[in-house]
Amino acid sequence: MALIPVTRAIAIDEREIAESFTRASGPGGQHVNTTDSAVLLRFDVGGSPSLPEAVKLRLAVLAGQRL
Repeated sequence: MALIPVTRAIAIDEREIAESFTRASGPGGQHVNTTDSAVLLRFDVGGSPSLPEAVKLRLAVLAGQRL
């Protein structure tokens, strides 16, 4: 189990982060014929046992509907 440090007091287990790979979107141009990829990271703030409730609430306010 590897921990990702967030602050001195908070660390997130790497298993709490899900990653997936996709083709990146964006405008064409000079590199229009190359394959661009992107990594999508997902983290369940509400379901995380690593975050204190106060941090979860603050993240919910900051993220708004994007959460």
